Amino acid sequence: MTQRIVVKVGSNVLTRSDGKLDVTRMSALVDQIALLRKEGYEIILVSSGAMASGRGELKVDHDLDSVEQRQLFSAVGQGKLIGLYYDLFREYGIHVGQVLTMKENFNAGEQYRNQQACMTVMLGNNVLPIVNENDTVSITELMFTDNDELSGLIAMMMKADVLVLLSNIDGVYDGHPDVPTSKLIKRVEPGTDLSQYIKEEKSAFGRGGMHSKYTTAQKMQGEGIRVIIANGERENILVDLIHNRQDIPHTEFLPKCN
Repeated sequence: MTQRIVVKVGSNVLTRSDGKLDVTRMSALVDQIALLRKEGYEIILVSSGAMASGRGELKVDHDLDSVEQRQLFSAVGQGKLIGLYYDLFREYGIHVGQVLTMKENFNAGEQYRNQQACMTVMLGNNVLPIVNENDTVSITELMFTDNDELSGLIAMMMKADVLVLLSNIDGVYDGHPDVPTSKLIKRVEPGTDLSQYIKEEKSAFGRGGMHSKYTTAQKMQGEGIRVIIANGERENILVDLIHNRQDIPHTEFLPKCN
């Protein structure tokens, strides 16, 4: 049976220190996804990076508030982002399809079924779904908390076997990651409370952080979906997580057996 994997790539993985898109990192991830698909895995990609892509295109000579920045840079950047993915995956003969969504699409009803059917037919025809929030219209209460939440909802909707959350950190530590005595927590059984180790702080470029990843991972455990938090800046991280997971630093949340 084909294993279905949702891969979420965070803003801190795809964004350079100057706030612009890291095309080299993006290309490396595409290489890995292409290899996994060749090996028979089904992949759904939840990708940040639209704002970073748009920020690299525009020079704005006046002040914009946070909502205006989000709408402007995302509107310009989303086209560039999917265009880059299109070109990079085309080198492997892989077709991609863009899925822009909003939180209200995950309420039970016609929109939910339509979105599910769209991605199902894409996968059935060897098209790689690339999912992102529709940042141009998703504001305040319409927004996902972050793409961690979105990727979890996609994993549940599409009955994924594994959700991989790629950030710029190896996983959950029992202290601050920069403190030498802190240890990486490698396996998390269902029902384990790690809240004492999780700080509610956001990442440098995205809206998420380890708190949102932990919240998503806990929810996925209850749904029977395995969750892996790993460092997307590590070379060959996706392929290694599939083939040599025991040798790669990461935190794995084991699914609850229903």
